Amino acid sequence: MTNDAIAENFSLLGKLMDIHGENSFKTKSYGIAAFTIEKLPTELKDLPQDKIFGIRGIGDAIGKKIVEQLETGKLALLNEYIANTPAGILEMLSIKGIGPKKIFTIWKELGIETLGELLYACDENRLTLYKGFGEKTQQSIKESILFYLGSQGSYLYQQIENFALNVEAKLKTLFNNKDFYITGQFRRQLEVIDKLEWVTTTPKETITSFFTGNGYKLVDDTNNYVSVVGQENVTLGFYSMQPSSIQTEIFKTSCSDEFLNEWKATVGLNEDAIYNSEEEIFLTNKLPYIPTCLREDPAVIKQAKNNKLTALIQTKDIKGIIHSHSKWSDGNNTLEEMAKAAIAKGYEYLVISDHSKTAFYAQGLSVERVLAQHEQIDELNISLAPFKIFKSIESDILNDGSLDYEADILDRFDVIIASIHSNLKMTEEKAMMRLINAIENPYTSILGHMTGRLLLSRNGYPVNHLKIIDACAANNVVIELNAHPRRLDIDWRWIKAALDKNVLISINPDAHSIDGYNDGKYGVLVAQKAGLTSAQNLSSFSLEQFEVFVEEQKNKRNK
Repeated sequence: MTNDAIAENFSLLGKLMDIHGENSFKTKSYGIAAFTIEKLPTELKDLPQDKIFGIRGIGDAIGKKIVEQLETGKLALLNEYIANTPAGILEMLSIKGIGPKKIFTIWKELGIETLGELLYACDENRLTLYKGFGEKTQQSIKESILFYLGSQGSYLYQQIENFALNVEAKLKTLFNNKDFYITGQFRRQLEVIDKLEWVTTTPKETITSFFTGNGYKLVDDTNNYVSVVGQENVTLGFYSMQPSSIQTEIFKTSCSDEFLNEWKATVGLNEDAIYNSEEEIFLTNKLPYIPTCLREDPAVIKQAKNNKLTALIQTKDIKGIIHSHSKWSDGNNTLEEMAKAAIAKGYEYLVISDHSKTAFYAQGLSVERVLAQHEQIDELNISLAPFKIFKSIESDILNDGSLDYEADILDRFDVIIASIHSNLKMTEEKAMMRLINAIENPYTSILGHMTGRLLLSRNGYPVNHLKIIDACAANNVVIELNAHPRRLDIDWRWIKAALDKNVLISINPDAHSIDGYNDGKYGVLVAQKAGLTSAQNLSSFSLEQFEVFVEEQKNKRNK
């Protein structure tokens, strides 16, 4: 054990004790010990034990722990704290701008245990509700987290989107007589991207020479394919082809392996044929064009053969904003600002769904504040007509599956979104009990973010998707597709099962600011992968259609 290693252990121990809320005198003593040891001119391992205890600033307790490390290579107390600290909390120590005291607040008061959850809390403007976290601090933490996560190699579609488009534009400028077509995961609109890929007419040797000459590391070099990674830690891959093979290669690399294998087996692919466009491949085989976003499940090929492909939902099909927050709870903008921004974007209505009273961390609405908000909504609906604001709440699903108000208050809302926000560490049995009870509650209109997942940071609680879908079908409950790019929950892979049971999906931005309305786009992108049509999406309903939906929900309560 070197002095540096021993000092690092003491420093970490002091920080973890702070995070656990231990006596500040003790925690400071380990920080001081770490500082003292770092400055020693001699390695502790080369000193007799009595000399160690004689060092100024090293008392009996610290001295014994130094000896322990020298003899065992470990510090038992540190290992004990590490074992009792969630991995995500330990990871937070790597984030610039978050010290132990702030981490204590984040963990113990906000109940956050991962960087993804913390990033989401920043997006929801939640940190500013706590002492020591102003807007600048929150923004700084958010930027530091994004930088850190960006070094891990996988990215949300939304995170990588602008980067991908900028790289492509740069490539076309640098190699202006060559073609570059983006392909792979990005073109298929996957929610998480591990690498960006292009089909190009640029020779592989030219690509390789250019990138390695500019400091990029070679990752793969196989036949006509090369991939590299640079300081941004984004893997870039290139399929180098002759012009005559470009369209075939674009098709092949825009399909999942399962889809492509099924295509080869049941349709056939003549790789020597020359096509002027990707569409020609489908025309040659007398099939309608299958959008790249659908080229995941091989079953789509059979749908195409039977002419059963439907027009996919588009962002322009969204008619109203369902699920948004204002300054009444943890939003950045006032209710009036949120409404006027929706009008400016051409939406017909706004469903304001601030947090319910149990969500104290998000300034959840007490009964008195619910009534006050409803008064403001009534006033705004007069001044903003024909635009309409609907009275909603994102009601916490409590531990027993009940909703977060008495029936007389719930009855005042037009729409109730039921979501789990607390006690997320559950068995499937516990999660299903809470969810099914909430779905069977006649006041529940929409089931919010079904699994509670946060992409790249939290898997969410375990659920039986098919049982939830059956329960929603039986109780006329809509399933939310939360469009926040870190949620995208319900997972698009389960949407078809919901559609088969005639369960409506609702693409909702869960907007905590005016800018949050733009997240609807990412919900649409993954909904397209599931084959969702505008008719199957609640937020595509016109104002008149949505008013009918609201009446149906109110009638359900009275049965």
